Amino acid sequence: MAQDRSATRERILDTTAELFRRYGYTGTGLKQIVANANAPFGSVYHHFPGGKVQLGEEVIRRSGQMYLEIVLAVLDAAPDLLTGIADAFMGAAEVLRATDYIDACPVATVALEVASSNDTLRQATADVFDTWIDAVTARLSAAGIASDDARRLAMVLIELIEGGFLLCRAARTTQALEAAGSAAVAVVRAALESSID
Repeated sequence: MAQDRSATRERILDTTAELFRRYGYTGTGLKQIVANANAPFGSVYHHFPGGKVQLGEEVIRRSGQMYLEIVLAVLDAAPDLLTGIADAFMGAAEVLRATDYIDACPVATVALEVASSNDTLRQATADVFDTWIDAVTARLSAAGIASDDARRLAMVLIELIEGGFLLCRAARTTQALEAAGSAAVAVVRAALESSID
């Protein structure tokens, strides 16, 4: 019985993340979530007594961790940092193409929507972005870039990929992510070369 409840909770989280990627927070209703998750309506409030806000916060934090793990796995699989960065941008572009420009980052989608209207969700998105910045900073620092420079550069890399997602979805082409990936590699290469001098 507990396993069934846990499976229902996971289905609700997975479904909500997918719907947020496609329709955003305000464009996703609870009835839509339970219908797509094949769950009873009361299960949302059973698992998420704080309602849609609590569900949204958990989806944002969970999705943020999942996307971070994917990017770190891509970086770890590459022979060097520059190749890893290029692979991460190319992989993001491929996902957009394969999903007909629907499957972008739910964290950024929600952040754009609620930053000025829902402080709980704004804080959740800010926390996720901080976690990403910290992780990328650690990778850049490990490659020899000074920590202050690494942190600023980590922010730039995240801005490039998130901005690339936005432009690609609007234009329905991956050109923006391809350009952002080239720019990301160039700025990291310059920082690495500067750290050697």
